Amino acid sequence: MTENRFVGGKAEGRLAEAARRGEVGGAERERGAGGGGSREAGREAERGGKASGRAGEQPAGGDTGLGLGGRCGRVMARLLRALFGLPVREAPLRAVRGCAGRCGLGARPRQGDAGSLTKCEPSLAKSDWQRKLTPEQFYVTREKGTELPFSGIYLNTKEAGMYHCVCCDSPLFSSEKKYCSGTGWPSFSEAHGTSGSDESNTGILRRLDTSLGLARTEVVCKQCEAHLGHVFPDGPGPTGQRFCINSVALKFKPSKH
Repeated sequence: MTENRFVGGKAEGRLAEAARRGEVGGAERERGAGGGGSREAGREAERGGKASGRAGEQPAGGDTGLGLGGRCGRVMARLLRALFGLPVREAPLRAVRGCAGRCGLGARPRQGDAGSLTKCEPSLAKSDWQRKLTPEQFYVTREKGTELPFSGIYLNTKEAGMYHCVCCDSPLFSSEKKYCSGTGWPSFSEAHGTSGSDESNTGILRRLDTSLGLARTEVVCKQCEAHLGHVFPDGPGPTGQRFCINSVALKFKPSKH
């Protein structure tokens, strides 16, 4: 009887120690055939504790994942710049190279409507224009000069035909709209291609001119930006306009019939 109590006391001591170690969940597991399972459960509990400890060491808010995402984002940004940066930088060069094929001599392609101030820009250098034009033509068309009144060769021309730009040959004014204003320069009531007040299909552009200290409206060639003259609101009806144009800026071509 004393031996049984001694053995029982030993068993109870081992159970208490095992419980402290977390190897079993209760005395029944130690006594039964499931003793091996109890030890395995203790090991699982220990591994779970270590895993919890490692989880506690991870940075809050997923810093590790964000760091990786940030590096990936930087790599992707570099790839995108490499893929799309070059075509963007080359685009203006392609536009300039395509200009010569679409425009005529001395012009870049037109953009926008007739009211735009940046339709075309001369592509010829100053020295090229000087070789192409006479000194008087160059002075008037490229340096915005004015011929003397009553000196122009087309002042009194009444022949039917079309007046073209002396620089680029673009058609500008029809003889049908030419009239005698008595001012000393060839005068026209409207530009060729005008439809009502719409000048989008004409060969001219209007620009503000303050060179003499007062506001005037300059008329230039849409194709090559040659200075042609000025337009004033004192012409005949129905337009009420007077295009005062330098003869030296024009090249007259008679009608074939």
